[in-house]
Amino acid sequence: MIVNFNIKSGIIFVFFVGLMLAMQVHAQDQPNVILIMMDDQGYGDIAAHGHPHLITPNMDLLREKSIRLESFHVDPTCSPTRAALMTGRYSGRVGVWHTIMGRNMLREDETTIADVFSGAGYRTGIFGKWHLGDNYPYGAKFRGFDDAIIHFAGGVGQSPDFWGNDYFEDHYYDNGQWRRFQGYCTDVWFNQALRFIRESKDEPFFLYLPTNAAHQTRPHVPERYKALYEDLDEPDRLKTFWGMITNIDDNLGVMIDRLESWDLLENTILIFMGDNGTQMNAGFWPEEQRDEWSDRYNAGMRGAKGSHYDGGHRVFSYIYYPSAGIEGGRDVEQITAHIDLMPTLLELSGIATPDSLDFDGKSLVPLLKGQDSEWPERTIFLHNQRVLDPIKWRNTSIMTNRWRFVDNTELYDIHQDPGQQSNIIEHYPEVADQLRSEYEEWWEDISQRFGETTSLYIGAEQQNPVQLTAHDWMSTDNIPPWNQPHIIERQNSNNGPWRVRVEHADQYTFELRERPEIANFQLSATEARLRIGDHIDKAKPIREGSPGVRFEVRLEAGDTEIKTWLIEEDGTSRGAYYVKVKRLGDQ
Repeated sequence: MIVNFNIKSGIIFVFFVGLMLAMQVHAQDQPNVILIMMDDQGYGDIAAHGHPHLITPNMDLLREKSIRLESFHVDPTCSPTRAALMTGRYSGRVGVWHTIMGRNMLREDETTIADVFSGAGYRTGIFGKWHLGDNYPYGAKFRGFDDAIIHFAGGVGQSPDFWGNDYFEDHYYDNGQWRRFQGYCTDVWFNQALRFIRESKDEPFFLYLPTNAAHQTRPHVPERYKALYEDLDEPDRLKTFWGMITNIDDNLGVMIDRLESWDLLENTILIFMGDNGTQMNAGFWPEEQRDEWSDRYNAGMRGAKGSHYDGGHRVFSYIYYPSAGIEGGRDVEQITAHIDLMPTLLELSGIATPDSLDFDGKSLVPLLKGQDSEWPERTIFLHNQRVLDPIKWRNTSIMTNRWRFVDNTELYDIHQDPGQQSNIIEHYPEVADQLRSEYEEWWEDISQRFGETTSLYIGAEQQNPVQLTAHDWMSTDNIPPWNQPHIIERQNSNNGPWRVRVEHADQYTFELRERPEIANFQLSATEARLRIGDHIDKAKPIREGSPGVRFEVRLEAGDTEIKTWLIEEDGTSRGAYYVKVKRLGDQ
């Protein structure tokens, strides 16, 4: 055989092939990342943690194989935990200290972990519960995720979510469009995650899988899972909750099996964690069982979801990454937190931290690899505000490896008193003074931007029209109707306001409704009123049988407030729970 080989072109060809092979090897060397976070499943809600009833064989096995962060802390509720997890910074610093009232939206100038991984060449995806804002610029699709399929707000069936969603055969927001999915919510999230992995397995990927289960906005689960607990003499809602967790466990097992069969498990950083304490606090048990609830169902801890005692924020966190030796079933006892995971993942993935980022957390790589002989003492700060504007010392816990300083008045030695029953502040006043001083410095630091508002954008090219919902009313008077049953019951006479940013001076329409357009619900009100800032205040009668009423106004660019009224014939009124805002274009 005679080969006609041009030397110059051959050199170029060899160089090109070598470059491609080098790029392929580099891509293969970069680990994949899968971050799975459960909703409202507490530390005690796993069989291996001592729960007397739960069936969680796959969680138990993952725990057995992983490095376990045994003093791992998050915020006591959903959105704050997610904000800290996505940024490596305290939730209060990034504008998130509630789950509603506009205080759940991550400030637009914050950089997310998805932003950084995407910038490093990773394909990024989220499937499930985002809960850091639904519209531009806060929604997941605008925060670094290439593939985003989510429900809206903090749970399936909450006010901003697709009307009528109930965990089965729901509509979810698929990269900018509502689409109906077959099956149960948790199954949908895991199936979409597996689809994403299958499509991405030849390139590095970052997968964020925050399920909405076992959160019980709607206490629903496939009957076969609830039936596993039918013989127990326990309240029905607990059986549903446990069934939801076992369903998650089955999906987790399938995912790990697929990763193994696709030869991805070895080079994947897999994190499995909770977002706050259990939703099933002692109040869900019969009164005669409540005294034993903590020891039997909550790993001996005080408090549950929403509590600033350890039961509200100490959660499970398993990290498994075999190719880096992060495996073997070892406990890390030092105090760690959600703010540590972003710097940890960047280091493990070989991604340089952008100069613009200033983490509150620190990389846990030395702890994960057993190189912790010089790990320093540290203090971690936590508060559970759940108000429009933060209040100093409200529901606060200042934590070290040994101490919990609570509400400026209580001190617990967590080694001797893990149930936080004996306040020993009188015996250790110097410890309280030191932690108090550290809190004062922390508060001064993170409170610099508390006065800022994460405004809802209207008229932006990236999303027009937008729907405003009562979930985001910013009120100091009443809790807004954040859930669809609240809307149906016509709860709350509150009417906002919404704080908005008008992106462009232009003509706008406002459609006021009591339920979203798809519900086609007829108004009983006879008059509607719209007020925008100090300069626009309009009213008009509502035609009988109409599902909504439309206003058209011209707005100037800038920040303002919107309030609405739907006024009944007897003079009573409520705000419009849903308002669709559309920029019409220069006229």
